[in-house]
Amino acid sequence: MCYSNSSTSTNVELSKRYKKSVPPSVETKAIFYASGFSFPDWRIITNNEYIEIMRWGLIPSWFNGQDSKEIASLTLNAKIETIKDKPSFKQLVDRQHCIVPSNGFFEWKTIGKDKIPYFIYPKNTNIFSMAGLYDRWMNSKTGEFIASFTILTCPANQLMEEIHNLKKRMPCLLLKEQEQDWLNGKLSTEYLKSGFPEDLMQAHEVNKTILNGGGK
Repeated sequence: MCYSNSSTSTNVELSKRYKKSVPPSVETKAIFYASGFSFPDWRIITNNEYIEIMRWGLIPSWFNGQDSKEIASLTLNAKIETIKDKPSFKQLVDRQHCIVPSNGFFEWKTIGKDKIPYFIYPKNTNIFSMAGLYDRWMNSKTGEFIASFTILTCPANQLMEEIHNLKKRMPCLLLKEQEQDWLNGKLSTEYLKSGFPEDLMQAHEVNKTILNGGGK
């Protein structure tokens, strides 16, 4: 799965890369390591003309429970194979696509009882585009609107099978030429199941102490 991500690009870099304007309210905040379970805010690309800030962990618009983080902890990722069946995602598949910019992500390789963290990052560019879905929810108690997202995952390619060697999953990564089709709903989810070319990815082991926590 993809529960640990990195976003170190500046707003200027993201603006040029995705041809989007940056509202003054969107601050550049370099994040080398973020756990999804801390529900961080992220800079997100949609079909809007500007970069948006959304919270990681999708809160469906229909949610009326007491604790939004409870459902968000279950929607950090969405399996590409089942998104059309899950209540949290099925209404979004045809209309609310987004891109989650990333400078790399983290996964843990299991060897016996030990878990070794790896940083996986692009080979020929400095930004990954992860396919995501988003929704907007209103807190009925406070009237606050929260925009949130989930990252789609698919079966691992050969590189990721060696690293994420138990669950063998990886985020759905988009080629640059696929990005606009994904945002416009013209890229089939069936196509994303085939994974991302491993020759466009690289990885190296990282020291556990710099991650300030574990992974899943």
